Amino acid sequence: MDHSVVKKVEELLAKMTLDEKIGQMTQVRHFDDITEEDIATKFIGSVIHTQGPLPGVNAQEWQEKFTRLQKKALSTRLGIPLLFGVDAVHGQNTYEGATIFPHNIGLGASRNAQLVKRAAEITALETKATGFNWAFSPCIAIPYNEKWGRVYEAFSESTELTEEFARASVIGHQGSQLGRDSVMATAKHFIGDGSTDNGVEGGDCTLSPEEVRERLVPPYRAAVEAGIGSVMASFNSMSGHFMHAHEYWISDVLKGELGFDGIMVSDWKAYSRFGENEIINAGIDVVMAVDGDLQMFHDGLKAGVESGEVPMERIDDAVRRILTQKFRLGVFENPFPDASLIPQIGIQAHRDVARQAVRESLVLLKNKEHILPLDKNIPKIVVVGEHGDNTGLQSGGWSINWQGSLESYAGSTSILQGIEKLAEGEVLYDKDATGAHKDADVAIIVVGETPYAELFGDIGGEIDAYQLTLTEEHQNYINTYVNLGVKVVTLFISGRPLVTTDQINKSEAFVAAWLPGSEGDGIAEVLFGEFDFKGTLPHAWPASEEDYKGKYGPNFWDDSVKPLFPFGFGLNYRDETSENDTTTGK
Repeated sequence: MDHSVVKKVEELLAKMTLDEKIGQMTQVRHFDDITEEDIATKFIGSVIHTQGPLPGVNAQEWQEKFTRLQKKALSTRLGIPLLFGVDAVHGQNTYEGATIFPHNIGLGASRNAQLVKRAAEITALETKATGFNWAFSPCIAIPYNEKWGRVYEAFSESTELTEEFARASVIGHQGSQLGRDSVMATAKHFIGDGSTDNGVEGGDCTLSPEEVRERLVPPYRAAVEAGIGSVMASFNSMSGHFMHAHEYWISDVLKGELGFDGIMVSDWKAYSRFGENEIINAGIDVVMAVDGDLQMFHDGLKAGVESGEVPMERIDDAVRRILTQKFRLGVFENPFPDASLIPQIGIQAHRDVARQAVRESLVLLKNKEHILPLDKNIPKIVVVGEHGDNTGLQSGGWSINWQGSLESYAGSTSILQGIEKLAEGEVLYDKDATGAHKDADVAIIVVGETPYAELFGDIGGEIDAYQLTLTEEHQNYINTYVNLGVKVVTLFISGRPLVTTDQINKSEAFVAAWLPGSEGDGIAEVLFGEFDFKGTLPHAWPASEEDYKGKYGPNFWDDSVKPLFPFGFGLNYRDETSENDTTTGK
């Protein structure tokens, strides 16, 4: 560590009161949780932007609000600046007009670590341009069961692939080390969030410590070695013990064995949910004191220190970590957002990279009689399904809104728009498959999941709004055009593999397109042969709903289950054999 930073931190820490230290450990929203005056009077250390009132109508107004809050922090006795955090998980996805990349599952399909790094660099730049210096990304979970509502936030079921992409993403966000040009990255969620029993968000992970070390720890080790600035604790428990209060994994393993010297940040409302001062003693450094937790956290932690329940050494360790990252990021010298970055939000060069990511994320699962690539001169194409002309639906959760958007958003291109741009014949749009265009030469049918985030996307969970198969309505889109005798190319928009065996069998071609984000026209570029398919499956693909009872670990299935398509499967235009026997995946 830079000795000058150590000296500055220790000098500042020595001047701080307990109230000032607890304030630095506090993260709040810029609305509801506080008044602007509270930033100064409660010595707040960081602010999070999430679902709720926007800071303004454009990036300039966002920056202006954060500048105003920063001035409040700088007006305090010690003038310690704020950090501003945001869930920019696939681009600066909270800002309409930013470049939104495919979700991580699509990047995992690309197998392109350099592309992951470049996407993170662009995300960091556009995140800074909207006023932030801390991104809650990347998610480096290892999903074990596609019933989990956050599968798409992770790169793959493969530990090795996730390890490689974790390193690439951290370096993309931060550079070779934290500095004034960095956005501080956050590895999440530590640990076991993707490996809970039955894929339940916030459920219990019953893997043994040995299995956790073998399968789940390596991406975190890679992130720490790459200099990750923060790590976020997970909602799940580990064999019945809340991760937020799990001193062994947080303090002994992550901070001790792995040598993590950054900020351990809680997830949402963790103080009241997971044990109050227990989470501080376990190693949490910054608490999201939101939704009514703020005063409870301040009063409870202060009382805990005064009673001896929480050692002052633990408080000092937390504040030392926070101040160290603030000095490393240069926010003492440069506390305000950089207005010169605003014109770079959503520029064409960034969208070109996102479009490349879309192209490389596509996985071709079937291509009967080489119907793809399509000839641009096909006389009549019909595009079917609401997902075909709706950029909100194609982007998934964490896109403009926390739970995603059901409508198109600014600065985005739909799949239909991309097809219309390249096709030289007639292109018709049949939103709900009622047009009965039996004279079409080919039907490009776009089906899939509607957006969701976190537990709202769990299959079989407490919300239970999703299923292991396509909806009956979407199955009928395909059936309608198959029955009309029109050749069908199916594009599947989803945050995870689902059981689509029947739909694959009925389609001439079937493409797993994941959640492509703002650049839907990248799909058309591959369908019409301007680029070949490169993507391969980041998860094995199930053949039936029964498969979900057997699948548990990354990259393996129990002996009774054979996937429809194995991990790593993917066709391209050079393949001689493309009529798959869907009982074998070959």
